[in-house]
Amino acid sequence: MNHELIRPSFAAARQRGLRAKEAAEAIGITEGMALAAHTSTAAADIAALPVQMPLTTWALRPEWLELLKSLESCGPLMALTRNDSTVHEKVGIYTKLSGNDHVALALGDIDLRLFFQKWAAGFLVAESGAASDSHAKTSLQFFDARGVAVHKIFPTQGTQRGIWDMIVESWVDTDRTVNVPVTFDPHLPPETQPTGEGLDAAALAADWAAMTDTHAFFGLLKKHQVERQHAFRAVQGQFSREVPTTAVRATLFKAAFDGLPIMVFVGNVGCIQIHSGPVVRIEPMDIHGKQWLNVRDKHFNLHLREDHIAHCWVIEKPTEDGIVSSLEVFDTEGELMVMLFGVRKPGQPELQGWKDVLAELPSVGQAVLMPA
Repeated sequence: MNHELIRPSFAAARQRGLRAKEAAEAIGITEGMALAAHTSTAAADIAALPVQMPLTTWALRPEWLELLKSLESCGPLMALTRNDSTVHEKVGIYTKLSGNDHVALALGDIDLRLFFQKWAAGFLVAESGAASDSHAKTSLQFFDARGVAVHKIFPTQGTQRGIWDMIVESWVDTDRTVNVPVTFDPHLPPETQPTGEGLDAAALAADWAAMTDTHAFFGLLKKHQVERQHAFRAVQGQFSREVPTTAVRATLFKAAFDGLPIMVFVGNVGCIQIHSGPVVRIEPMDIHGKQWLNVRDKHFNLHLREDHIAHCWVIEKPTEDGIVSSLEVFDTEGELMVMLFGVRKPGQPELQGWKDVLAELPSVGQAVLMPA
């Protein structure tokens, strides 16, 4: 579909109330492709944009780590990372960034694991703001080679808007906008997952038992050529147990009721975003036949398609500080939706309250308790 066809089709889909990702999918393209069709060759004068304006985008220079580092002086921003079933939104300042062109970390209130080799393009995006606002709505949005979003950044009420405008304008890549337009290939084959064929379950369990750090788990999967759920099934009853799909709701409600600080990990191929702290407002919602489980707190929002949950696992990993436990949640396609941990620092044992929350979850086949 060429750009002249994409623009009106995408606008019509948005007018039906669809979000950008859904609107793009409704017309058979990816979100990145839709934004690329709205690329402007004019200079980006953000402060001068009218509140009501058509969707307009500018390509960004692909120096991702330096770009993110430059945002610290903007003050609090909203970081958004999502996958097909879960959206993670966190308000904070982009600080303590380190890494290289391939892998990086942000370790402040905005807590990220960044895999830049998967970041194919980024845009400065401008569109109509709220009628009560004095600004057009602007954001930075980053995409993989298919045009699927890996990370997005939005100003908040606390953002230094003049600094934000100046910094985001400085990252516009005029040459790429005019001479090398951004393109995506939505038909790229997905990364192949190991099948677990020929897995030596006893050897996997022995290596699992020998772990001293949770980060060793990724190497464990690679060594044994097995994906996460295959590994969980292979060590079920020893280091894993499957729990009902209601476990996410039960765990969030219990953590909120007990004031228990937790860690919430949501990721995709290019970014993992983490919230550490309490959760307070847990709000299940049924919207147009879609079941959403939401956390709506001041600086953290989670939106999870509860009707997409297919499997939940309680996982235990040995470390030098004792067992570290998690709740891992997978959708109907076998993709990891979210991981929940108790808050802890290296050198500290896991919170007993977190152990108790997970221990209360029945295993699959036992009676299931549904929170109100």
